[in-house]
Amino acid sequence: MARTQKLKVFRTPIGFHDAYVAAPSQKAALEAWGSDTNLFASGAAERIDDPELTREPLANPGKVIRRLRGTMAEHMAALPKDEARSRKKSKGRSTETSASPPRKAKPAIRKPPPKPKPRPDRQPLTRIEAELAEIEKRHERERSALGRKQAELDRERRALERDQAREHERVERRVAAAREKYDRAMRAWRAD
Repeated sequence: MARTQKLKVFRTPIGFHDAYVAAPSQKAALEAWGSDTNLFASGAAERIDDPELTREPLANPGKVIRRLRGTMAEHMAALPKDEARSRKKSKGRSTETSASPPRKAKPAIRKPPPKPKPRPDRQPLTRIEAELAEIEKRHERERSALGRKQAELDRERRALERDQAREHERVERRVAAAREKYDRAMRAWRAD
């Protein structure tokens, strides 16, 4: 019986969210998050023990649970002050009155999504399972044939033992009769 591993809850930041997952190991957590790199080694992921944060992931093992990390106001307040002011100023100005030329937007370089891994081929397993089923049928037929032979041999043995017992009994009666005859002859001989 397989021993079930104790689940642990792990967390990693994903954008404005924290992603939680209940898994038996760091490796399983990385797989659930779809990460190709070890986020734990870089400090980007951690194990947590807070009962409030672990309740939902433990109720859904292996499922990634996302929780918003703060409100929009908190996110805006976390921006550096000069950056927030420059954004307000740029919104109020038109592009014609701006002292600096507008920046050209850099084209977003997008990697094509990785090709999904091909599903493992089940044909070798199916062939071997069919071979095993055929072998089990053949073995059952062979055991049945051997069982029939054994039953026939048992019948022959019982018949042979019965015939031998009758023959032995018949010869024993003849031996007893011959012995009786011999004993009488000896008594008569001694009497003479």
